This record gives sequence, structure tokens and C-alpha cells, in this order.
Amino acid sequence: MTEIGFYHLTRSTLAQALPQLLVRTLAAGQRALVLGPKAAALDALSAALWAQPAWLPHGTAADGDPDLQPIWLGTDADPLNGARYLFLIEGGETDRISDYDRVFDLFDGNDPEAVAAARMRWKTAQEAGHPRTYWQQTESGWRKNA
Repeated sequence: MTEIGFYHLTRSTLAQALPQLLVRTLAAGQRALVLGPKAAALDALSAALWAQPAWLPHGTAADGDPDLQPIWLGTDADPLNGARYLFLIEGGETDRISDYDRVFDLFDGNDPEAVAAARMRWKTAQEAGHPRTYWQQTESGWRKNA
């Protein structure tokens, strides 16, 4: 079963939190697919990733050559870059969770609709038997809750 981590963003934006997780992903020798529902939002996120002090090589459909990209930003859950780690952002969803080793579900904790949708994804993952963890932002970083 695929391990799913739910990341409740309350102290930072997605553009601030995601790079930290992607740095760790690359350090672990893994490839990532960042899945979002809107291409325009992924383009903005791509620009934010290039502005990071950490080197986060990535691409989108506009860049092409997904097999050369350690991090792929897309609207389709097909791991074109060979990703084993999936990052769901801005309500991105897929029925292909089992195609990945790990899933990171990042949601805006200041948006009641995003929180409600994340609760539904948690319930769906629970019913499917996926192991789940809940991560809450604190002043010093992330705290894992049971």
C-alpha cells in the first residue's frame, strides 16, 4: 500500500513549503510528480521553484522532455518522469495513488473548503487501506501527529 502524508499548511504558502519537501525528495534519490488541477498555477509554481536558493531542477509540459526532469509539474497523474513520489497540490486528485511509493497531500489549512476536501481524501485513503500520517506546521517546522 502507498504511504500518504497529509500536510496541513497553516504557517506558510505552498510555494514556501513545497521546496523543502522536494529538496528532501531529491536528497533521497527520488523523482517527484507535482500534480495540480490547473496548468496556470503550475506555471506560477515553476517560477517560484526556480527562485529558490536550493537547486530544484524541474519541468512542465511546456518544457518537454519529462524523462530528463527529476521533478515534473503536471495536471496528469501519469509519472512521465518515472516519479515514485507524488505531490498533490491545490486539490489535485487521482485514482492512481497505488502507482506511487509515497504521496504528499499538501492543503491550505486557512481555507475551509480545502480542509474539508482533505478530510474526504483522508477518509478515502483510509477506506482503501493506505497508511496515513498527518503533518501539522509548527513554528519550528513540521510535527507528525498520529
